[in-house]
Amino acid sequence: MPTFGNSQRWFQAAGQLMPGGVNSPVRAWGAVGGSPRLIARGEGPRIYDVDGNAYLDYVGSWGPLILGHAHPQVVAAVQEAAARGTSFGASTPGEVELAQILVEAVPGLEMVRLVSSGTEACMSALRLARGATGRGRVIKFDGGYHGHADSFLVAAGSGVLTQGIPGSPGVPPEIAGLTISLPYNDLEGVARSLKQYSGEVAAIFVEPVAGNMGVVPPEDGFLEGLRRLCDQEGCLLVFDEVITGFRVAWGGAQALYGVRPDLTCLGKIMGGGLPVGAYGGRKDLMAQMAPAGPIYQAGTLSGNPVAVAAGLTTLRALNQPGTYESLEEKGSWLARELAGAAGRRGVPVTINRVGSMLTVFCTTGPVTSLEEAKAADLGRFSRFFQGLLAEGVYLPPSQFEAWFVSTAHRQEDLESTVAAVERVWAGMVGH
Repeated sequence: MPTFGNSQRWFQAAGQLMPGGVNSPVRAWGAVGGSPRLIARGEGPRIYDVDGNAYLDYVGSWGPLILGHAHPQVVAAVQEAAARGTSFGASTPGEVELAQILVEAVPGLEMVRLVSSGTEACMSALRLARGATGRGRVIKFDGGYHGHADSFLVAAGSGVLTQGIPGSPGVPPEIAGLTISLPYNDLEGVARSLKQYSGEVAAIFVEPVAGNMGVVPPEDGFLEGLRRLCDQEGCLLVFDEVITGFRVAWGGAQALYGVRPDLTCLGKIMGGGLPVGAYGGRKDLMAQMAPAGPIYQAGTLSGNPVAVAAGLTTLRALNQPGTYESLEEKGSWLARELAGAAGRRGVPVTINRVGSMLTVFCTTGPVTSLEEAKAADLGRFSRFFQGLLAEGVYLPPSQFEAWFVSTAHRQEDLESTVAAVERVWAGMVGH
């Protein structure tokens, strides 16, 4: 019988030192109950808690670990880089190499700047959009999460949605009032808002595949319609590809769907598990950033050599023949078999998937927007989460997050996951 005493003691100690005992809210498991497992190490597709229990992991550090945990090449690259120096406050050749890969891979990138997180990337892209257009308003989508900068904490997803927080104290109403949040996949709503605020909207920020209210794909024509509306209105289209960048395809969702944004925000996978982000886009826009232009943004650890080494190694490993085809096959197989297991057990679920990211929604209806995602039975999801945890399968502790499949997940791992899910669902029927 597994024991969790060490995790509980560590979490109790953390509660006296950190708000809620965590450094990021969703880690506290408030949406699923129970005491969080404190993780000691990871290897391949598995993580191990401080009590020695092993779990097949579908969180993957919330997406970055597409190669699995402690990938030998990434670990070696980090060790070698750290041995040469962890930070210089000066430019390094690795930064140039990473920028070159990003510009060559991502269709919308002509020029790029490295930062230290996805939040910083989105915050900087918004400042650039406002500075370049001379406009103040921004459109985002309900359930979209673009980091915790003030302008984005309006009808946000991810941890904000998981915790049931409608916004956030500390965001002045004057700033919140500049953000227009609309239903995802509602192109007509965007058109109406652009007409209402004609000449005032600097940018539309969108996750091209929503990942922070659970996985919600764009409906046919949605991204193309946003591109058209932005062109008509003279505002910028910004793709937040912090999750989807190098996840759904080499080159991200913009390569997968063939829609080119004006600006792109990246993070997660491009850092191989270390803190990193980037924003970039058209040269005429990026040339307005200091020191080339008047719009200011800076960062002491931007492009630090250790994160850059991890990112370079990860991207080079991904850019091999068959990698994304294999990830697509794994994701497709897992989603199909989970749907089959649900049907056999009479469990009402909706499964959304794009590539190697998916969400099992505890609802029978389609999920194309935040309102439909919120129709999920959260109590049922909590039981599902706890049941799989007992089976040694580690999911995101929230209905409104994505599962991530890695190159390290083998077919037998996927098969054992489906078997565990079916056992859990069998025990849940009628409860």
